[in-house]
Amino acid sequence: MAQIVIKNLRKEFGSFTAVQSSSFTIEDGEFFMLLGPSGCGKTTTLRMIAGLELPTSGEIFINGQEVSQKPASQRDIAFVFQMFALYPHMNVRKNISYPLVSQGMPKAQVKAKVAEVAQILGITALLDRPVGGLSGGDRQRVALGRAIVRNPACFLMDEPLGALDAEFREHMAEELRALHDRMGATTVYVTHDQLEAMQMGDKIVVMNHGVVEQFGRPQDIYDWPATTFVANFIGSPPMNFLRFDGSVAAGATEVALSGLTVAIPQTVQTATGALILGVRPENVHLEDTAPLRGRILAAEYLGTTQIVTLDTAYGPVKARISSDRGVTIGDQTGLRLDPRAISLFDPQGRALLSLANQRVLAHG
Repeated sequence: MAQIVIKNLRKEFGSFTAVQSSSFTIEDGEFFMLLGPSGCGKTTTLRMIAGLELPTSGEIFINGQEVSQKPASQRDIAFVFQMFALYPHMNVRKNISYPLVSQGMPKAQVKAKVAEVAQILGITALLDRPVGGLSGGDRQRVALGRAIVRNPACFLMDEPLGALDAEFREHMAEELRALHDRMGATTVYVTHDQLEAMQMGDKIVVMNHGVVEQFGRPQDIYDWPATTFVANFIGSPPMNFLRFDGSVAAGATEVALSGLTVAIPQTVQTATGALILGVRPENVHLEDTAPLRGRILAAEYLGTTQIVTLDTAYGPVKARISSDRGVTIGDQTGLRLDPRAISLFDPQGRALLSLANQRVLAHG
């Protein structure tokens, strides 16, 4: 299919900068997620890759060819929108076949291609139905069929499941990932849903205010966030932050929290000031003898697990523990933090831990 390389991509709308010097590579055949909150620049980045927006500066390479100033028609891409963008006066067959007919492909070949795509998507029985009477999921399949029928170099998808209800969205996410795996296509997918990104993506770019905060595999981004923004945006509940004034030297493997010594992975930078220690809820363990103390404020039952919220001297902390463990609101208990899973951030919110431990590619 296609490798896509983004180099120092920037987009300005008057005095507003939507995308700031983004750089990353989407490998051939990857399912690649552009993730972030509304207004972070992810859709603008996708539209620049598609040729629907021209960058203010920077370069875009598709299969080694620089295309940043070329129109969409010369990029061999297919775009799938959130709101389906189907032709309401055409039936399913005509919607899917439209790109091939507009290219002048012979009728017999068009019929064969449409039949093949309909079989892949499981919509053969719908080919002669009007699109107006279809469910949201079937209309999304038709939109996907129109995109894949001409076998483009890459697929660009702008929140294609956003208009579906939660239960069906999860089902369609599984189908979309399975379709990608069968076709081996390069896919770039925009979403604000971190669960969707973690479920579907081979790689993720996390964006915030037009900046690439982190780029890497889902597990690496979850385990070793490059910034406090990523740590807070990824995960449900998000990472806990214990704030303290102190200092840490390059090579340190522990920090002091008001007399408590906490083991951490090795640091690579020196920092002083309002430092932040981060730990995921599943890496907080309630142990009566642990020196870090907290008072239980609430317990949220989630089936096999429960989320316990505790008040500590360093701020609120959430622990994900077994639902079998009995807890009493108001009790004091100890908290043990798994030293292998601790993150440490400087006063600006940047990770201080070794990249060897993080195993990620981080912006800046």
